[in-house]
Amino acid sequence: MIRQKSDHIFTKIALKLLRTKIFYIVLFIGFLTLGSNAIYGQTIPQQPTTENVELKKVSMPQTTKKQGNYIDDQVEHYGKAYVRFDYKKGTVTMYDEADLKYQGYHLKAGIIVFDYKNDEVYAGRIKDTAGNFSQYPVFVQGTNTIEPDSIKFNFKTKKVKVWNSRTKQQELNIIAKETKKENDSVYYMKGARFTTAKDIDDPEYYFLARKVKFVPGSKVVVGFTNMYIYDVPTPIAVPFAYFPITTKARSGILIPAYGQSNSRGFFLQNGGYYFALSDHYDLALLGDYYTNGSYALRAETNYGNKYHFSGSVNLRYENQINGERGFPGYSKQNIYNIQWTHTKDAKSNPNSRFSASVNLGSSKYFQQSLNIANLGSQLNNTLSSSITYSKTFNTVPQINITTSANHTQNNQTRLINMTLPTLQASMDRVFPFAPKEGIKKGFIDNINFQYNLNGRNQYAVNEDNFFKSQMFRDGQIAMQHSIPLTTNFKAFQFFSFTTSINYNEVWVNKTIRKNFDSANNTVVTQSVNGLDAFRTYSFSNAVGTTFYGMFNFKGKGRLKAIRHTVRPSLSHNYTPSFDRYYEDYIANSTGAIQRYSRFENGIYGSPGRNVSNSMDLRITNTFEAKVKDKDETITELKKIMLLSNLDFSTGYDFAADSFKLKPLSVSGTTQILKQKMNINFNSVFSPYQIDKNTATVKDKFLWDNGGFLRMAFANFTVNYSFNSAGEKGKKENEQGLKNGGRNDDLFGSNTNPNEVNTNEEASNDTFAGFYNAIIPWDINLAYSLTYSNTLGENKITGNSLMLSVNTTLTSKWTLGASSGYDFKNMGIVATSLRINRDLDSWNMNFTWSPYGLNQFWGFFIGIKSGMLSDIKWDKNSQPDRTLR
Repeated sequence: MIRQKSDHIFTKIALKLLRTKIFYIVLFIGFLTLGSNAIYGQTIPQQPTTENVELKKVSMPQTTKKQGNYIDDQVEHYGKAYVRFDYKKGTVTMYDEADLKYQGYHLKAGIIVFDYKNDEVYAGRIKDTAGNFSQYPVFVQGTNTIEPDSIKFNFKTKKVKVWNSRTKQQELNIIAKETKKENDSVYYMKGARFTTAKDIDDPEYYFLARKVKFVPGSKVVVGFTNMYIYDVPTPIAVPFAYFPITTKARSGILIPAYGQSNSRGFFLQNGGYYFALSDHYDLALLGDYYTNGSYALRAETNYGNKYHFSGSVNLRYENQINGERGFPGYSKQNIYNIQWTHTKDAKSNPNSRFSASVNLGSSKYFQQSLNIANLGSQLNNTLSSSITYSKTFNTVPQINITTSANHTQNNQTRLINMTLPTLQASMDRVFPFAPKEGIKKGFIDNINFQYNLNGRNQYAVNEDNFFKSQMFRDGQIAMQHSIPLTTNFKAFQFFSFTTSINYNEVWVNKTIRKNFDSANNTVVTQSVNGLDAFRTYSFSNAVGTTFYGMFNFKGKGRLKAIRHTVRPSLSHNYTPSFDRYYEDYIANSTGAIQRYSRFENGIYGSPGRNVSNSMDLRITNTFEAKVKDKDETITELKKIMLLSNLDFSTGYDFAADSFKLKPLSVSGTTQILKQKMNINFNSVFSPYQIDKNTATVKDKFLWDNGGFLRMAFANFTVNYSFNSAGEKGKKENEQGLKNGGRNDDLFGSNTNPNEVNTNEEASNDTFAGFYNAIIPWDINLAYSLTYSNTLGENKITGNSLMLSVNTTLTSKWTLGASSGYDFKNMGIVATSLRINRDLDSWNMNFTWSPYGLNQFWGFFIGIKSGMLSDIKWDKNSQPDRTLR
């Protein structure tokens, strides 16, 4: 009876438990215990490694509303040392490399305590065997990461309390003593430090904010904040501040640099506003202002569409005033420069191509620009532009059409030649007698013709009349049609023969008429508008071959052979006289008659009046060595080019009345020192004598007086570029190339001293030791020598050496210099010195040009980060050209 009564009592208790929520809690804990392989008070055996350890998962029914102690989502947890459960408190404790994933949050720490009753979690660091703290918490929510000393988080209210939190938003590291999270998007902080330093625990600088409101991915608003440098407070402070945080570009003010010029007074330079218009293009409006009234305006934009095209546009204008109005020496001028680059991705449309490279402006822009970023291009002598669109039609035969606008400008003579536009069309070769199948053989099978069209609208004008009415009034339009009929064949096994007949027809919209004005005793040339044309034809034949010579060397030396390749070619060209296109006119008051062509000074010239019947000889040589490799295990000989090109050319004109023998031209190119030194030379040797009294060339051969040939011209250039990085080289001067100059810093750099240089090329591995440090460096050398003796002057017309050196003394210090010497004029040319100091999160540089027409200096120190780039101090002088 007692047992039956007892059983009845336990049955009632069991039924009552089933009706309560306690049963489900116990059941849930059981599942947790089985899922973690741990029970209360028992330690999990330590795993030998954690690389491939999977987090233990606990899955519970998900509900929209929490009922009792149900968990709303799947739990993944891990503890290397142990995982313990406290059923009374409703907590799970994970220790050593603890890991917890729940409701989209991921938490790692030395110790994690998960309170599933109150939907809270606590995480903190632990001490290692040496007594040092390690395994700091890492709290991740989406793309946001917080790394504090300890953290407390409520999954229901989403509120967080963090001690000594560390978080990074783009380049900005934020460290706060205490942080509270109100919701998913707002944090409040006390004692927060902001820095871009890599070492966030011991930064070289930071901004200390007493109170902070932080919205991840959006903004940071702070109260009173001042700057600390190596934990030393500075007077640089603001009562409040706003830091925008975004993954996209933001519009904002560009802080100018300031300085003083002796001729123009105080100035502000490179200030303006940046417009982040879209993901595909932007705009920067910049300007300079001087207290004497001078100013400069610039607009710079970059645009691009991935896999389609990219480019940039720079518009520059300067209003320069020298002196004071009403006083001697006062002058005023306006200069400008337009640059546009555009590149189309060839994959977007293989049959259609568009490109642009425009560098157009005042001839004196780079020589007289007030902006010191242009000083590296002060020696540019030419400006050139090209805008080209081409289209290929895959017909039979294939047709190619190209239209372009081109411009060349001489900065010394200020003459501009522009074609606007040029139209070119060509039809692929047609072989009317070739077999439909098989190889074309012989004279008949290789007969082919094609059609070429070239049309131009051309202007030649002085810079003062550029884009004025006179420029368009003097413009010319012409079109040239050409049909070459060609064939080629082989004879005597080793000789290749080519024969061609060329027909040309030229249309022009303007011709000339010459008359003698007896009243003014001068010849008057009048322009005659109207369509006109002339037609010419010519014949040419050529034969060429190739043969080789081998010089073998015996012995133990590495040089085993020298191979000499010779490619001689002999060509004959005949053009008849087209005298019918010439007319007579009275040249002077004595009635002397001369002839002229109404097509003179045309785009495609005028038809030849005299018969041309010339024979030309050209011999091209290359020399190549075969050497044994230093590695004895490699038996194959290595080829080394000794002389990549050595050309001899001359000719004889059978129809000429005088000077029938053409000068001998010799040119060559080679690369030595592991192809790092380029050597080029060319010269012209004349066989004719010079009349020293009249400084003219006589139609008499030098060998008539015991001579042979006279060097009339010679040029020799050497370019040598080498560095400690071997073949890796260095970064090109892209802006210098756009300005029409070189792609290196031989004549100076084209960077603004106020710009940041991160000095990323210096690797810390390079400076592993003090005595065995490898110091990176690069050297560029350019030497040029020019000799002239065309009319017996027999003198050196040019002799100069240019040098640029850059070296990284340590991982923090970079030095550079560019200079040169003109041996002809005995003087130092454009010289600049550059010093850069990497201050970890800061950058400092100094630039100085002590010689030449553009003496200046510039100093800059500022934070590298683009987010804080306006925190800087810069000072520079202006080139004072007026005083020199």
